[in-house]
Amino acid sequence: FMMSSGGLTAAELFRGKDAILSGPAGGVVAAVETARQAGFSQVIGFDMGGTSTDVSHYDGVYERSFETEVAGVRMRAPMMRIHTVAAGGGSILHYEAGRFRVGPDSAGADPGPASYRRGGPLAVTDANVMTGKLRPEHFPKIFGPGRDQPLDAAIVRERFEALAAEIGDGRRPEEIADGFLRIAVENMANAIKKISVQRGYDVTDYALNCFGGAGGQSACRVADALGMTTVLVHPFSGILSAYGMGLADIRASRSQAVVQKLAPEALPELQALAASLTDEVQAELTQQGVEAAETFIRAHLRYDGTDTPIP
Repeated sequence: FMMSSGGLTAAELFRGKDAILSGPAGGVVAAVETARQAGFSQVIGFDMGGTSTDVSHYDGVYERSFETEVAGVRMRAPMMRIHTVAAGGGSILHYEAGRFRVGPDSAGADPGPASYRRGGPLAVTDANVMTGKLRPEHFPKIFGPGRDQPLDAAIVRERFEALAAEIGDGRRPEEIADGFLRIAVENMANAIKKISVQRGYDVTDYALNCFGGAGGQSACRVADALGMTTVLVHPFSGILSAYGMGLADIRASRSQAVVQKLAPEALPELQALAASLTDEVQAELTQQGVEAAETFIRAHLRYDGTDTPIP
């Protein structure tokens, strides 16, 4: 099974708390490994799906957090550091009080965006249909009650024309759709800035590894917004998180809190603790048939009086 830390573990050792973010973690592993195969060592993972976009940063080492809050619950389990924003293909387009807003609510899979022929609201996918980025003739015919019809471009045009009439400032439906896309792109670019630029990394030399069902629609504009010049689109980009499971290593991890000051006299005790934790993870890996393993030992230290650990 895949774990939130980006490693695999045997079924009998699997625990639910270790897999809360296992899907996005598979995406991070895939983004890093496919970028490495293409010759890039610095990569921003950009995974845009139907409801949200997950972004991740890689500069030689996987970034993990060891205490994470998910849906208000604080958990101690190693997880890939992934930042999520509510901007996906199904994010609903709103016009209210003279302002455009994208999301955070989503049309979901049912009814889905308006173009899916199930009576859904206008969403980011529809804006891409309106601006010609998504072409119904190149899309599988899987819509409508019999799941045999193409994307509905007519209803999309009708809805955007109605919106243009409501706004009434002379802009064409295509320009309004493009305005919504600009907002969605800005939301996603800001998410990437949060995990990179705001932490002191210059992303202009990175590759933007774009995946997820909706990633290809927005990758170039997101790259432009960040000053990035390389976009990587893998042939399996639509299913890259699943593909990442096949690229992941079997991993085991152990951690233990030590509440004392870091001083020369504490080192023997820390080394003994590291050795015993190493034995535990080695035993777990051997049990799963792993013959040669690499071990990483890290201490997370924090300044007295703070609760932010620094690895």
